[in-house]
Amino acid sequence: MKGTPESRRNVEALAARCEARVRAVILVGFMGAGKTSVGRALGGRLGWRFHDLDDRVRAREGRTVADIFRESGETEFRRVEHAALRELLGETEVGTPIVLALGGGAFLEAENFSLLAGETIPTVYLDADAEELWRRCGADPIERPLRRDEQTFYELYRARRPGYLRAQIRVETGDREIEQIVNEIVDRLGLESPGKEM
Repeated sequence: MKGTPESRRNVEALAARCEARVRAVILVGFMGAGKTSVGRALGGRLGWRFHDLDDRVRAREGRTVADIFRESGETEFRRVEHAALRELLGETEVGTPIVLALGGGAFLEAENFSLLAGETIPTVYLDADAEELWRRCGADPIERPLRRDEQTFYELYRARRPGYLRAQIRVETGDREIEQIVNEIVDRLGLESPGKEM
């Protein structure tokens, strides 16, 4: 995908704001979009650290995301998630840059979106059609609290997609190898090999 004129303007505007090197790339998208798999591969390609926001939440709380939802509710989960995001963004100030995969709802929370909008960190929306995402999630052993029945899944996807489209760039992941997706992200963000700057 070559990107729309609007997405190209978004990336150009972001590049103009980046006086220092890019210190992070944020991956967003619906459950099953490949944020963790692509994030690990992108981190490896760039020589950057990879972090999954849900993993940071689990480490902070000593509970799985599903347990937090069950025991404390979504509101508490979102509070902890925001604190973990702030913590990770703080860590980008020093050391090796990071690739950060957000949970499916994190980018859509107003507090998180405002926090990210104030940063010079590119956001990448990994997209695929709802039917493929449903299949991927069904094959994944991870318990997803918001993956209930198929109809509810599709409705949630449709409700969330406009929010994901606020990311600087959109990358299609349907029927594509991880390496192809990583290559597109690196190319479209103008990222170089380890040690080089944007």
